[in-house]
Amino acid sequence: MTASIPDTDVITVATCWNAEPDAEDVIRRAIDAAAASVTADVADAELAVMLTDDDGIRTLNREWRRIDKPTNVLSFPALRPEGARQPDDPPLMLGDIAIAYETTRREASDEGKPFDHHLTHLAVHGFLHLIGYDHETDAEAETMEHLERRILAQLGIPDPYPDSGADRERVS
Repeated sequence: MTASIPDTDVITVATCWNAEPDAEDVIRRAIDAAAASVTADVADAELAVMLTDDDGIRTLNREWRRIDKPTNVLSFPALRPEGARQPDDPPLMLGDIAIAYETTRREASDEGKPFDHHLTHLAVHGFLHLIGYDHETDAEAETMEHLERRILAQLGIPDPYPDSGADRERVS
C-alpha cells in the first residue's frame, strides 16, 4: 500500500449485504484507485464506509438532507482542521460514506450492470464527495463525472454515464 491511500474501515450494519461477500474488497479497491488518481493529499487519512439497507439510508437522508426516501449513496465529509498538520497529529478523518444495498442492487439490475461495477462507482463517487468534489452545477458535475470515468476505466469498468444528455439522472 502506498502512502497516498487512506485507511478505509468498512462496516456492515445490514444483513442483506451478506449476499455480497466481496463487497468489502470491491469498496477498498475502489477507494484505493480513487485516492491514487486525485491530487488531494489523503496520506495518513481515514474514512468509514457503512453498508446499510434502504431503511437505514432513508433515515440518514431524512435527518441530514430532509429528503424522506432511500438513495444509493450518501457522503458525510468531516470538518477539516485549520493550520498545518503536525507530525504527532492523529490521522485526518475524511468522513463517512453510506451505501444502501437494495437501491444499489435495483439500480444495477435496471441498468444491466454487474453489481460490483455499480458498487465500485458508488464508492468512488462517495469518496470524491469526501475530498471536495460535488455536482451541484453542470460544470461541477462534468468535472466529477470525468474523474469518475477515468478512475473506473482504470479498474476496467465501463462508463457509468453513457448518456451524456442533461436529462439523465445523476448519482446522489
